[in-house]
Amino acid sequence: MKRESVVVVAPGRGTYNASELGYLAEHHAGDNPVVHAVDEHRHRLDQIAVSELDGADQFRPALHGLGSNASALIYAAALSDFAAIDRDRYDVVAVTGNSMGWYLALAAAGVTEMLGSGITLVEQMATLMDNLGVGGQLLYPLVDEHWQPVAQRQAAVSDALAQAGGELFVSIRLGGSIVLAGTSQALRAAESQLPKVDDQLPARLVRHSAFHTPLLKQVSERALELLPSSLFASPVLPLIDGRGEIWQPGSDPEALREYTLCHQVLETYDFSRAVTVAVREFAPDRVIVLGPGRAMGAPVLQTLLHCNWLGIGDRQSWQTRQASDPFVLAMGVKTQRALVTG
Repeated sequence: MKRESVVVVAPGRGTYNASELGYLAEHHAGDNPVVHAVDEHRHRLDQIAVSELDGADQFRPALHGLGSNASALIYAAALSDFAAIDRDRYDVVAVTGNSMGWYLALAAAGVTEMLGSGITLVEQMATLMDNLGVGGQLLYPLVDEHWQPVAQRQAAVSDALAQAGGELFVSIRLGGSIVLAGTSQALRAAESQLPKVDDQLPARLVRHSAFHTPLLKQVSERALELLPSSLFASPVLPLIDGRGEIWQPGSDPEALREYTLCHQVLETYDFSRAVTVAVREFAPDRVIVLGPGRAMGAPVLQTLLHCNWLGIGDRQSWQTRQASDPFVLAMGVKTQRALVTG
């Protein structure tokens, strides 16, 4: 049987929540090498094992949501999912990720070692964010319920950015939504300015610093001191970053380190562009979204809609396609996961 080509998308922070508690136990029980390696790494640092966090009787935001714990849980889940992809059926032609998902994509692409330096990178960056991170993030939708752009919301975002005096930034372009990041004062002002959507949005992202903005300069500088070039290698799979740039096998490891610890920390992460470039340049038969959770499915589909991928330009048509022959396979959705793992 001819293998189908796939682009793999790794999730970012905020994808392991109460509904994901037990994800590792359900899908990766037994002697799972990724979970075991993460647990061993955390044992050396005198931190709670991810298997213990995942096996807790209830989800505790103060514990599970702490940056170092959340990042380790997501790493263990996502990279275990990556290892579980049925390679007899699927040929992984490229990888990308959203925000923290970039670190996961590095491990999947062989830039860092999945059972070694990849864990070190995620753990160290999460700890730096916990200790040195400032400001916060705000999620806001730019599309309506049909995933069509709303000009008023985009104009309101532009006005909020213009009035913030350099204290508010575009952090992530996330399909039909945008993530703004800045100082606490700037975020409060934006919350009051932006038109409310469904009485819930804009929404502050809990325990998130001002990722992907110049406000994290101290995090970047410290990361450069703590994370040596020896952690990075050339990718073995093509890798699409948060600018939409493609790193091919053989790319310079030092350039990858500099992008990861400098630009990626301090500048906007354009996940929408990364996905657009991935499908246009690699024309995969499908896209696989790693778990945990299912939150990344909508931003991927919204991006595909707005670049008119497969000639599908409306939400209903994408939902119909997903129900009959899903182009996007989210491993956090049981029925779709079964198609990925065989």
